[in-house]
Amino acid sequence: MSVMTTALRESLKTLRLSGMLETLDARLTQAQGGELGHLDFLQVLCQDEITRRETVALERRLRRARFEQQATLEGFDFQASPKLPAAQIRDLAALRWLHSGESVIPFGPVGVGKTHVAQALAHQAVRQGANVRFAKTSRILGELAGGHADRTWDKRMRDLIRPDVLILDDFAMRQLSASQADDLYELVSERQGRSLIITSNRAPSDWYPLFPNPVVAESLLDRLINASHQIIMNSPSYRPNKRPKGPTGKPDSSAGG
Repeated sequence: MSVMTTALRESLKTLRLSGMLETLDARLTQAQGGELGHLDFLQVLCQDEITRRETVALERRLRRARFEQQATLEGFDFQASPKLPAAQIRDLAALRWLHSGESVIPFGPVGVGKTHVAQALAHQAVRQGANVRFAKTSRILGELAGGHADRTWDKRMRDLIRPDVLILDDFAMRQLSASQADDLYELVSERQGRSLIITSNRAPSDWYPLFPNPVVAESLLDRLINASHQIIMNSPSYRPNKRPKGPTGKPDSSAGG
């Protein structure tokens, strides 16, 4: 290793350009072999650093999203559920709804893949630079209730408003208390112009009776539903297709899920 190469390595360390540092030897070999000119050598090194930074940022956003699993649309078996609106879901993967501040509501029976699709659409958003937060609706309501108790409600609400996409999984599972309904109203109102993805076993038209105050329900749900893309997921359960395969190559009926 020449003195000049050693000095270059030290400079890259000082500037925290580890992407360049990791590929320096390979790029030097290419340059010495005549594959890269001076400007090409510099450009390729810069691109290595850009790629490294983009990868680190993506990994950071994925950690912050707190997904239950790293679900993607590429990993969803649409053929296993032919009744699902595959064309609509793939169209939503273009994320026009995100750029317009609209929401997405996948709903249908248990096990059809609603949570997978929700996380997959959000994963697509993360790949395009969006900040995402995934949580069960019950957990969100619990966090806000805790905020009332310890006077951190404003901070907790700000944390939920901040992401570009907030996933409320398992929405409308049971009757809401007046306090929970008010918290949801505040959350949806404050996130006006920021996207939600809401999964539910119930159709949105069946959410209204779960709110103790009809006025709150009307104000919140009309605002939410009218600015959303609804995905009707009414098909046989998707979960058996994700079970471990048995000796016959078919899903093992003894596996959980």
